[in-house]
Amino acid sequence: MIVNPTLDTSTKNQKLNNRAVKRWERSVGVEDRLLAQPQTPEPQIQLADLQIEILDRPTMITELLTPQNTGFILLGLLAAYYIVPYLQKSHLRDIPSPSFAAFSNLWLLLQARRGHRFLKVDEAHKKYGKLVRIAPRQVSIADDAAIQAIYGHGNGFLKSDFYDAFVSIRRGLFNTRDREEHTRKRKTVSHTFSMKSIGQFEQYIHQNVELFVQQWTKLAKLNGNPRSGYATIDALNWFNYLAFDIIGDLAFGAPFGMLEKSKDIAEMRKTPDSDPTYVQAVEVLNRRGEVSATLGCLPRLIPYAKYLPDRFFKDGIQAVENLAGIAVARVNERLKPEVMAKNTRVDLLSRLMEGKDSNGNKLGREELTAEALTQLIAGSDTTSNTTCAILYWCMSTPGVIPKLQKVLDEAIPDDVDVPTHAMVKDIPYLQWVIWETMRIHSTSAMGLPREIPPGNPPVTISGHTFYPGDVVSVPSYTIHRSKEIWGPDAEQFVPERWDPARLTARQKAAFIPFSTGPRACVGRNVAEMELLVMTGTIFRLFEFEMQQDGPMETREGFLRKPLGLIVGMKRRAAHASV
Repeated sequence: MIVNPTLDTSTKNQKLNNRAVKRWERSVGVEDRLLAQPQTPEPQIQLADLQIEILDRPTMITELLTPQNTGFILLGLLAAYYIVPYLQKSHLRDIPSPSFAAFSNLWLLLQARRGHRFLKVDEAHKKYGKLVRIAPRQVSIADDAAIQAIYGHGNGFLKSDFYDAFVSIRRGLFNTRDREEHTRKRKTVSHTFSMKSIGQFEQYIHQNVELFVQQWTKLAKLNGNPRSGYATIDALNWFNYLAFDIIGDLAFGAPFGMLEKSKDIAEMRKTPDSDPTYVQAVEVLNRRGEVSATLGCLPRLIPYAKYLPDRFFKDGIQAVENLAGIAVARVNERLKPEVMAKNTRVDLLSRLMEGKDSNGNKLGREELTAEALTQLIAGSDTTSNTTCAILYWCMSTPGVIPKLQKVLDEAIPDDVDVPTHAMVKDIPYLQWVIWETMRIHSTSAMGLPREIPPGNPPVTISGHTFYPGDVVSVPSYTIHRSKEIWGPDAEQFVPERWDPARLTARQKAAFIPFSTGPRACVGRNVAEMELLVMTGTIFRLFEFEMQQDGPMETREGFLRKPLGLIVGMKRRAAHASV
């Protein structure tokens, strides 16, 4: 193949260029065709113009791509990348947004990476109003009237691609976006969590809380201050040990052993046949939640996350793999023939084993493990984070603990350390304390994103019309602290607001700690039973002294979690152990 020569238009090389052009013309037959035609100046001029246009094009591009021009070109392309989605969503342009959020998902990703997305979204609502555009196609709606419109039954909204960042082994109940697939998965486990069925789990909760009490009592005796009697502990660590051991017992037939070892440790396997290694499960879960909630803001980053210069992403991706490995190890142990032969108890894994896949077959090991992972995540740090927040808010609010201890002493027999669910479920003030903590702390603080699916008719929410492809959410932290809903004391811890004589219908409907609708937390009944038994036990048996300065700090991943709570702890004189 003969390539068209590049023409040097300088005077010095003009003759050489003319010869090169002649050779090229002969090779492609241009000269023969021209000689066969009447010789007029016009075609010759057009040919020369054509040659110059063709031959000069590389030079023109080279001249265009100077360092200065390249910067402007890249800047223009970058601007187009962000402006085009903004223009495509012209119906959202009248909704205010913080900083560059209307043009790029990077604003939301940055807030998630810093661990305070819920606070920045709350600040935006205080500044701009009930509707805030937090991403090019996502709108946060701080309006309790929008809750049922977005999350309620029958609206047809789907979980957005935010949840793609939470998939590891395969999609489970939590991160499945397909409506039919979710219905099938939920049907497999929902009856297990019904009020009628959860009684079978109480004995395992009870056994782990008993061990928790024994360990705290031992700590108080061994490490108690000689003068005050208080032993200094990080209460969050112990609530994590308890919550993980309970979910291990309920889901896999045996606790992780964290309470017994007084240590955050769990077995992990990359595959069922690989050798076990051991990791800190709480740390793994925290990192996984943070990186997934961050990448969920820009799911296209997921395949490249581990190559990003920020170590946060590489460590987070490793945590995702390690958490899956914990589920692999627990399922592997539970499915051993010798364990299956001896284990006749009903646990969550046994219920999952009774489930069917989309073809009507028994769940394969991979799907079984994915669903077990969902239960592990949902039933561990959610409970421990809330219990830690209960202790903090009760200690920080004068008068709450004495009142709580009084009603607990009246309801629970003297010879009982760990009460049954029946003993505590009808103590109003205990329930109010738990509900008020879930309101003011909001373990699930962010707005859970829902996408209007293709083919869905336009929907009007809070006075604005949304179309297929739009993503909407209601930020629970903002709703739970709204003075319009909860009154001027919305940011104060007031358990008495839950008195039925005082609670309004609007407040009841705006309380969404477990979300609402078809995608609400399926394990709510078990979680509430755990919280009642755990909270009733610790406040009845122990006294506390705040030993840290300042408020309890939190950081948000998918959940808003405390970073620690340093307190002094000892047995109450009225319930001193023998």
